[in-house]
Amino acid sequence: MREIVHIQAGQCGNQIGAKFWEVISDEHGIDPTGTYHGDSDLQLERISVYYTEATGGKYVPRAVLVDLEPGTMESVRSSAFGMLFQPDNFVFGKSGAGNNWAKGYYTEGAEIIEKVMDAVRKECEGCDCLQGFQLAHSLGGGTGSGLGSLLLSKIREEYPDRIMASFSVVPSPKVSDTVVEPYNCMLAMHQLVENTDETFCIDNEALYYISFHTLKLATPSYSDLNHLVSAAMSGVTTCLRFPGQLNADLRKLAVNMVPFPRLHFFMPGFAPLTARGSSSYRQVNVSELTLQMFDAKNMMAACDPKHGRYLTVAAIFRGRMSTKEVEEQMLNLQNKNSSYFVEWIPNNIKTAVCDIPPRGLKMSVTFIGNSTSIQELFKRVSEQFSSMFKRKAFLHWYTNEGMDDHEFMEAESNVNDLVSELQQYQDATADDEGEYEEEEEELE
Repeated sequence: MREIVHIQAGQCGNQIGAKFWEVISDEHGIDPTGTYHGDSDLQLERISVYYTEATGGKYVPRAVLVDLEPGTMESVRSSAFGMLFQPDNFVFGKSGAGNNWAKGYYTEGAEIIEKVMDAVRKECEGCDCLQGFQLAHSLGGGTGSGLGSLLLSKIREEYPDRIMASFSVVPSPKVSDTVVEPYNCMLAMHQLVENTDETFCIDNEALYYISFHTLKLATPSYSDLNHLVSAAMSGVTTCLRFPGQLNADLRKLAVNMVPFPRLHFFMPGFAPLTARGSSSYRQVNVSELTLQMFDAKNMMAACDPKHGRYLTVAAIFRGRMSTKEVEEQMLNLQNKNSSYFVEWIPNNIKTAVCDIPPRGLKMSVTFIGNSTSIQELFKRVSEQFSSMFKRKAFLHWYTNEGMDDHEFMEAESNVNDLVSELQQYQDATADDEGEYEEEEEELE
């Protein structure tokens, strides 16, 4: 079976990671002690993608938990599913990264990176056929962004031919946790562009919006937001964990979703999302799911897909439904909204269908969109970054850890290049061949 090694770094990464393991353990019928209490053979058929079978029939998550301070790890360990994780795979420092990317990447992170890599290697050696890694982290703090970046580059160095996916919580327009978020985020994005194969951008503001307006929660807590994230993560990984008619592993997803290597930043979404009281008033069927999934309100990144165009889309349907109907709905939607899809990638919606719905739903769909409107997110960070950087505000915290101004400039220009690439493909039309020929001549 194709195994995946899961890594979670920093406070945010450990919280969404812990929630993810709760959700998928429930789907596979695994209780907090790691014992299987399921009711279907399908739950165990591909269990080895995420779990290692230990002695006595206990299933252990193939997860490495990393943080630069012990606090979050302690709360994961004392949570309902804390006993599930292998104790050796908790790797933590003592001092914390203090919201500073440089500490996570250069100083504090460098002290524990070898311990982390040992845990990762040990998990990889236990695999028959490793397909890749997934990292859960945030880009605003110090550990998730700094140590997360360091981990990505180390893993890339050691396993260059394996797929690297990341679930990255990006800073949102209105909800900011720290003043230096734009710095950390910019430096981390610079690394993500180079070192991941697929990055799912999740944004707290979009999650607040969904909780508040769609789910009608008056005061959404972080656990509500994490629940949404875990629904999306569980959906994205469905095809990897259950036998489906259309089996998609991480690499197939990457091949179908990434038209140009740098443009691998996706917007996830999930449907059906309904307020607790009103779910009985709505019928959930394929057309309803299709409509809701393309709705901007359902996107988990604060970008409006109407402001850009989709390069590629993947839709992962779950539940008993006719594949023919799914294909027809998708084609229908694409024909009606053709202006929002680039015409130079024909059939750019990929669908997968899996028979097993998530707990409590008859059918659901997870949406993954590669849209040029994600540039709004990068632009936003870039503007906040440059307004601080041109006054060199807070910069001494980074230079004291041995960083150089050049690194900041390099990160900034890399992210700005990414924005202009996205814009270029947004404006490209099918009859632009002349341009490409000119470009080729220039290259020669």
